[in-house]
Amino acid sequence: MSDYSAWIGREDLRRDVLTESLLARWCATLDRDVPAGIVPQGLHWCLCPPDAPTAALGPDGHPKRDESPASLLPPLSLERRMWAAGALEFLTPIPTGAATTRRTRVLAITAKQGGTGPLVFAELAHETFAGEALAIRETQTLVYRDAPPPGSPSAPPPLGDGRFDPAGWDAVRAVLPTPALLFRYSALTFNTHRIHYDHPYATGVEGYRGLVVHGPLIATLLLDLARRTLGSEAALATFSFRAVSPAVSDEPLHLALKQEGEGLTFAAYADDGRQVMAAKATPNR
Repeated sequence: MSDYSAWIGREDLRRDVLTESLLARWCATLDRDVPAGIVPQGLHWCLCPPDAPTAALGPDGHPKRDESPASLLPPLSLERRMWAAGALEFLTPIPTGAATTRRTRVLAITAKQGGTGPLVFAELAHETFAGEALAIRETQTLVYRDAPPPGSPSAPPPLGDGRFDPAGWDAVRAVLPTPALLFRYSALTFNTHRIHYDHPYATGVEGYRGLVVHGPLIATLLLDLARRTLGSEAALATFSFRAVSPAVSDEPLHLALKQEGEGLTFAAYADDGRQVMAAKATPNR
């Protein structure tokens, strides 16, 4: 089907509490100290997660979608799902212990024809509240595409002979996204997408070269680079990112940041210099 008008404007409301134990597990996952007083930027992706019963999950591990009024997104035959982009406004910090609410609304669902086949883009608006205060305003773009036909080259391509070049960047940091890191982040976000923990599924069904690093995890690592560089847990006022290419586990990921005018430019690269993510931000003044 290509008429998605019935889904435009649908909403979902979820509630959670930002506990000290969640903060401690998030910091342990990222191998960093627990901060005092203010919650780090990026932790909100672990709040108000989907809670579909296990029996309601589809073959890829995501909750099944159908044509019922309760389904936020429509049923799609396209097997690959990726978090393609996001844009965030950090309006007020979320304190530890806060009761949080996330309101999600479907803004648009658009079918397109890409170079490798049909694509469907879903654009969602999220508002995260801490008590009555709007803490984060966010737009999320998901993309759905067909799984590759048998015999297709794996994505991303094998590492080449090139190397990431740190020249021209103000700050760089290399991290190794291990399967343990991916598993822990999936647990924190209650994300059961099998490309992040099921190697035979990721490689044999969806055609990836290995376990896929979560898009929001890479974005979180870039936010953490901003914290390390600028010296603040609330370093940024806005942050937008776009996935360029998949990153796979057990291969170094190079994070980079530089100031350009009044703003900041970020990027993540594979070990051979292939770009994985691009991002822009404005710092808090």
